Amino acid sequence: MTERLRKSLWWIKAIVALTAGFAAGRALADEYHPIAPDAAEQRVVTITGHDLTIDDVVAVARRGVKVKYSPEAIQHGTDAGDLWAEAGAENIQVYGLNRGYGAEREVQVKQSTAAHLAEARKGAKEGVLPEIMDEDVVRAFLVIRANSTPYVGAKPEFMNMIVDMLNRRVTPVMYARGTVGEGDLMLTSNFLATMVGRGDAYYQGVRMSAAEALQKAGLKPLETEPGGGTSNAYADALATLLVEDGRKALEWTDLIQAMEKLGMNSSLTPLASPVQGKRPFKWVAWDAARLLDMLKGSYLFQDDPKRILQDPESMRASYIREGSAWQAWAALRDNVTVQINSGEQNPVIILDASPSDSWELSTPQFMKYYVKGGPLSHGRHGYVMSAANWDPYPMTNVIEAFTNAVANMDAAVSQRIERFSDRGPTAFFTGIKPADVLTPEQVRLSPAQLEPFFAFMDVFAEIQNTAASVTAEGAAMDFGVADVEAYSRLKATRGRQVIDLTLQLLAYDLLGATNWLDVRKAEDPKREFGAAPTAVWTAFRKELPWQQEVDQRPDIPYSAVAYRFLKNTPASTFYDGGPAMPAGDEEGMAPAAGKTR
Repeated sequence: MTERLRKSLWWIKAIVALTAGFAAGRALADEYHPIAPDAAEQRVVTITGHDLTIDDVVAVARRGVKVKYSPEAIQHGTDAGDLWAEAGAENIQVYGLNRGYGAEREVQVKQSTAAHLAEARKGAKEGVLPEIMDEDVVRAFLVIRANSTPYVGAKPEFMNMIVDMLNRRVTPVMYARGTVGEGDLMLTSNFLATMVGRGDAYYQGVRMSAAEALQKAGLKPLETEPGGGTSNAYADALATLLVEDGRKALEWTDLIQAMEKLGMNSSLTPLASPVQGKRPFKWVAWDAARLLDMLKGSYLFQDDPKRILQDPESMRASYIREGSAWQAWAALRDNVTVQINSGEQNPVIILDASPSDSWELSTPQFMKYYVKGGPLSHGRHGYVMSAANWDPYPMTNVIEAFTNAVANMDAAVSQRIERFSDRGPTAFFTGIKPADVLTPEQVRLSPAQLEPFFAFMDVFAEIQNTAASVTAEGAAMDFGVADVEAYSRLKATRGRQVIDLTLQLLAYDLLGATNWLDVRKAEDPKREFGAAPTAVWTAFRKELPWQQEVDQRPDIPYSAVAYRFLKNTPASTFYDGGPAMPAGDEEGMAPAAGKTR
């Protein structure tokens, strides 16, 4: 071992030791957030390695849906492991089998089950604070990791242990940092440690030693060789949950935007399909059609001489920002779906591949990694080749693209909130002030239109700064073997923070929108708002009544009431129809001008 490598390892061990020292007292962790399994859920997700959906991951991670491997997946994992072993028997150079890791990639080594188990036991001491406090994140990690395992050499005992841990809710204690986004090595070590009974774990939401958790679940520590190799399953898990939560936030944004149009007595001409045909971005046109559908049957389609010609740009163009955010969301959804159904490990094991399959495989360079087949692989042949599939691009790029699109959408949201607060003599955008149509008693008993005006701007300021892109980075480590970083964890974490902040911003938006629906109804009791806006308005008024003595109102900020409502009640509860989502090219252009889907 070189002196430089010794120094690198010393610093890594020092960081790990420091982390372990901090974590020695289990009280270090913040409040843990266990899942609430759906006892009525009878669905079982079958893991095949190639058709896991985002909904599957969410169902397992958050609702406790059970999982199982398909027989073919178990067999594929076994066969891949056999080909891996046969490659070693045929003296083929294989990274991590008969060659070392990282800078020792040219050093001949002899791996053993005992050595791998010893490494797994050390994994309980790896990682960097803070601890991951959300059970759904770790469970998402586990099911994604399970889905990638058939691509690599893994024994059935290892594969079944992941399934058993999910089904019996043995959730490893894992630490959120310690990855540069090019394979979540330390986090993977935490999970492997639990499998061999080391470190801590949660059993059905209660923290204890991993050995005790396994025992309570009726499981024995793994005694065969852990498998799976390098994996980005943690970043993949964060991205998958970002897709799910991002969709819910966008659904609420659209629905509250429709309510705000009702509150402002807006002109709907910007949403008309012929207008969209003049600039045929399909996701923007889809969002315009979606808003029109939400507003169908409302008074906005009736003539009103008091209606102004044009709303402020933040109101008029919000659907464009929202449609653009939906387009970025769709790109993220599609990339994540590919990512969680991929073999991202190094090396890649390709069963039954032959030199004649493609021209490069028959060249002398590639033939060095051809496994002819023998007793260990039961005669099956193939290739075991070094690869870079652990690099999480392009998914990591679209995580940031989506986060940025949401922040730009939120710029319009924050501005349209403010446009309702005009207290000038002309009520420039709304045409009326609440006091123009409400009695003094109604004004007194109404909730404040908004909390202090600077509060939502504080939320948006945090969105602006959290959504900033992570600087592209390349720093040589381990003699330059590892010299680029993706920072997927950081990017996905920021994306999830922006989505939660967006819901906080929308809470203020909802307060203003519902207040103005009350005002518009008082202005003209015959007005109709459409089915979905009316349903939201009615449901929210059960949480925060319009006419109520101040002392009877909740002693928490109204925004907290609204935020809780948005978190606990999906927008799809009130609106789950409208035009089908676009499909087609990634650029987001409509097939033909003037047509919407």
